[in-house]
Amino acid sequence: MEPIVEFKNFTFKYRTQVEPTLYDINLKIYPGEKVLIVGPSGSGKSTLAHCINGLVPFSYSGDITGEYFIGGKNPRELDIFELSKMVGTVLQDTDGQFIGLTVAEDIAFALENACVEREELVKKVDEVADTVAVKDLLDHAPYALSGGQKQRVSMAGVLVDDVDIMLFDEPLANLDPATGKTAIALIDEIRRNEKKTILIIEHRLEDALYKDVDRIIVVGEGRIVADMTPDELLATDILKEQGIREPLYVTALKHAGCDILAEKKPQHIETMELDSYKEKVQSWFESVSLPESKKETENVLEIRELNFSYLKDKPVLKDINFSIKRGEMTAIVGKNGAGKSTLSNLICGFLKPTSGEILLNGEDISPLSIKERGEKIGLVMQNPNQMISKPMIFDEVALGLAVRGVPEEEIKERVNETLKICGLYPFRNWPVNALSFGQKKRVTIASILVMNPEILILDEPTAGQDFRHYTEIMEFLKYLNEEKGITILMITHDMHLMLEYTDRAIVIADGELISDESPAYVLTDEEISNKAYLRKTSLFDLASLCGIKDPKAFVERFIYFEREARHV
Repeated sequence: MEPIVEFKNFTFKYRTQVEPTLYDINLKIYPGEKVLIVGPSGSGKSTLAHCINGLVPFSYSGDITGEYFIGGKNPRELDIFELSKMVGTVLQDTDGQFIGLTVAEDIAFALENACVEREELVKKVDEVADTVAVKDLLDHAPYALSGGQKQRVSMAGVLVDDVDIMLFDEPLANLDPATGKTAIALIDEIRRNEKKTILIIEHRLEDALYKDVDRIIVVGEGRIVADMTPDELLATDILKEQGIREPLYVTALKHAGCDILAEKKPQHIETMELDSYKEKVQSWFESVSLPESKKETENVLEIRELNFSYLKDKPVLKDINFSIKRGEMTAIVGKNGAGKSTLSNLICGFLKPTSGEILLNGEDISPLSIKERGEKIGLVMQNPNQMISKPMIFDEVALGLAVRGVPEEEIKERVNETLKICGLYPFRNWPVNALSFGQKKRVTIASILVMNPEILILDEPTAGQDFRHYTEIMEFLKYLNEEKGITILMITHDMHLMLEYTDRAIVIADGELISDESPAYVLTDEEISNKAYLRKTSLFDLASLCGIKDPKAFVERFIYFEREARHV
């Protein structure tokens, strides 16, 4: 069988760079294969994808040596339109992919461009909408849909063109765990039913492996570091060496002193052969003791009987009650559209509650303006580019103080001090555009931190970050929490983050608070997980399969062991 994608001694250097981004790539992908591409940020995996879908060389020019073929043809001898008929890409940011005012219009776009007759066009749109289960959404506006629904519409827009290769760029980045699971299942279904070649680029390896993949390609520093089956790869230390997070159950088995072998089929915890590992896992579980509980502090934030509706008779939040202790690090979790971001907007004053109270240090904050609240409660948005308004780093961090009339000398002192805390002092005179995404994130945190807030709210602090940058951001937030005493609330879909860094999870589903417990409790309770579209941790399955009667205690010990190991 001839490969559908082939690279031979392929090297690519962007025109604006001194060194190549991809070096000596040799790769073959065959028709009908499902391949997962992983690697840290900046490794070259996105550039590899751009070479496959035609953005290189048609949008991003540069120098190419070696050969590559898509569908047996040299892409440099085709045009971008011809390539788009062979390779369809579903972007991480689905909003950037929509063109039509309705779902039906958006799906039909490629067919309209090809001047397909109306009768055939309607039939084809119906068929594809049925395949991705959006038939009842055809009259809806794409932008009004949930994250999971948007993903399905994007898939439909690609499928309708009947491409041979479907390329998914971080399909899980903005989805809650259960919706992500559904997306991976749908991709698998498309592969089987439509006989497509599937390429998936993803940071969330464990979630992407929910359904079988044929191979995992690991890209590191512009080179292919590994090209193996999942079972073979998980039996090595390559993922860890490249700064990619292993599945949690694999890490737990390694903590217990187990050698992961490919023949034990580690791709899925449900079907992994664990008999030879059980004794070691049980022994490790019994050897780890938990620390004493932290002493409780006073309430810094209280939410009482909070209700909110955008439209009359359509409540978004219903009777929300909880309190946050000073110095806590807490996760707010739940499915897309549950009301998590609405809650943060109410706390910050961007929205006014229909009824209920929000208390800061025991006092009602409803009389405070957004500006006044901003001095006590800081909100860091998911995308730093939406917060940054000044071209230079120092000016961006100084902006909040400047608009409040703080003297220039004090601004300089406070900004420099904050930049040192955030590890940005060496870049103080740099333009913001020269920074990486993770560094920009720090700039936005610095611009809030300089105001000396008591509470920091972060919306998806690690979305789209590789494991190294994820750890860097989270360790920095942990430092702010422990050393500077800042209370931190994190809205997140990342269950690993919730387990590793927070001691408490506030779970919201359909506008109601359904749980306020430890992360280990939440992720080992099937009813809560299902209701809130979370995903039960694989540590629970590992504990159960190894005969441990209290899986929650196993998860708690794993969390504690991981935290201690990080700081040895």
